[in-house]
Amino acid sequence: MSAQLQFEPQAPLREPMRLADLDAVLTIENAVYEFPWTRGNFIDSLAAGYLAQVLESADSGIVAYLVAMAGVGEMHLLNVTVAPAWQRRGIGGHLLDVLEAECRARALPMLWLEVRQGNLRARELYRRRGFAEVGLRRGYYPAPASKREDAVVMSLRVRPESGDGVV
Repeated sequence: MSAQLQFEPQAPLREPMRLADLDAVLTIENAVYEFPWTRGNFIDSLAAGYLAQVLESADSGIVAYLVAMAGVGEMHLLNVTVAPAWQRRGIGGHLLDVLEAECRARALPMLWLEVRQGNLRARELYRRRGFAEVGLRRGYYPAPASKREDAVVMSLRVRPESGDGVV
């Protein structure tokens, strides 16, 4: 029987992501994406004060992260990434839970994101989480052979927490 990495849902997210985290973050970013964010993209996000959190495993260090930008009445998810060895363990959903809770804490009723049109796995996760596909940004993402890929715009109305603990 092979040992499987375990995800502890109670594992802390640390905010903000620190400059010292960027080597580990970029290792994950480069392993997951054909067209990854650059160190400069992360530095700019941190300098702008965006919500930036990392998820750490006691044994493996940083295994996932998110970057989001708060605006007037909304939050925009810019990047959410889970290390390949940690995918399909509910971590993406956990990060979305954390982001929704942050939206509620800041009284931001709308959560927006773009996702590659061809990223069917991510689109399905977002749909299961209640996101609706509301638009298309043509040529939004770089693609192989100097082409561009469309982005599907998705939104979620974040419900406030009720007094009885039911969301």
